[in-house]
Amino acid sequence: MLTKATMEGFGKLLRGELIFSDDKRYDEARKVWNGMIDRRPAAIARCVDASDVSAAVKFGRDHDLPIAIRGGGHNVAGFGTCDDGIVIDLSPMKGISVDPTKRVAQAQGGLTWGEFDKRTQEQGLATTGGLVMATGIAGFTLGGGIGWLMRKHGLTIDNLLSVDMVDADGNRVTASENENPDLFWGVRGGGGNFGVVTSFTYRLHNVGPTVYGGALFYPLSKAKDLLRFYREWVHTVPDELTSMIAFITAPPAPFMPHHLQGTPMIAIALCYVGPVENGDALVNPIRLTAPPAVDIAGPIPYTTLQGMFDESVPKGIFSYWKTEYLRKLDDSTVETMIEHVRGMGVPFSQVHIHHVEGAVKRVDSKATSFGHRDAPFILNIVGLWNNSDETNRHIAWAREFSRAIQPYATGSPYINFLGDEGEVRTKAAYGEEKFARLVNLKNKYDPKNVFRINQNIRPTI
Repeated sequence: MLTKATMEGFGKLLRGELIFSDDKRYDEARKVWNGMIDRRPAAIARCVDASDVSAAVKFGRDHDLPIAIRGGGHNVAGFGTCDDGIVIDLSPMKGISVDPTKRVAQAQGGLTWGEFDKRTQEQGLATTGGLVMATGIAGFTLGGGIGWLMRKHGLTIDNLLSVDMVDADGNRVTASENENPDLFWGVRGGGGNFGVVTSFTYRLHNVGPTVYGGALFYPLSKAKDLLRFYREWVHTVPDELTSMIAFITAPPAPFMPHHLQGTPMIAIALCYVGPVENGDALVNPIRLTAPPAVDIAGPIPYTTLQGMFDESVPKGIFSYWKTEYLRKLDDSTVETMIEHVRGMGVPFSQVHIHHVEGAVKRVDSKATSFGHRDAPFILNIVGLWNNSDETNRHIAWAREFSRAIQPYATGSPYINFLGDEGEVRTKAAYGEEKFARLVNLKNKYDPKNVFRINQNIRPTI
């Protein structure tokens, strides 16, 4: 067992801080987004640079301690923390530089998407990012990255130019198309299995500062007809328009009429990054066919759109997710979803159906480790609640929903929405061939499985 003196000696190697359990900041520092996660690490290393990260990796490896990597801490499985190990907390590492001429950003691993977007939007630039501003760029990117720009500009990993990282030996390495290209293939979808990424370099695109976006809201009673229309409509729109279906409980927001607040609703949320003046023409077919009860779609700052869901997922809320790729939205799929949405917990739980395709589908499936680019929809069953007494009910609802949808799903999850469900489900996220290649990479770059608190790809040597 490690002595306090040994741990304090490690702390002296850091430029940042090392927080122990007797520190008054410890309880707050060990928290992650998901309130279900209650773990007690031996220490939390708040790293300020790659040297700190390297020291923390070496210390954890040499003392056979669990090592958890935390960027934004938004992972639903709580992989940003651990019991009795070292948390490598990247949150102090928020450096970012933007080159508007080359349309490139270099960003450290502790940034959130809200922080990243604020900086790039100063130049009218963006890359595909998260739908909640508190989400960290690091884990989100390494798992693939779906967002409002994906149908036009691809996944976040499709805009990743290089990474700087610390490997399992504590060495600093760079991965790109030209340098360690095998590792670069692996980190684009393979999660944090191969090291700690301290810096990401992204391709940027001209976006905003104003886009056409928002949402159209309908009573749940309209869901069947709306989804039948939506499944055809999405195949008529250009790549500049990304949309998703959201089953929600109507919030007590100023835009929502009082008589609808607290009632079950279905919404079409969307973002169009073409000419703002063309947005109405694309959305009006929905309005004419199915007039919404509430319509807040129109010109909106891109950063506002990015934060549209923030209030519905506050830090500390209890959360349990299930996810599947869907083959299509045929009548049986639609009816099954609506049946189970009726049992959804209020007021926080949600169900999301992301329409993908577009630029995501056109990337060569072998170019990155990300799997299943050909699936048209991603389903995310989002159990959310704030009372621990309700935990079993919400988990049971999500699991039963997931079981019922299996006949209409591909059998594969999106890795960033996946909970802690074990190797079988992780393997399904990639498929046999890609998973085998990822195992070979793990054998090469992390044969002792130093980085195992993640959707783990176990080495075989």
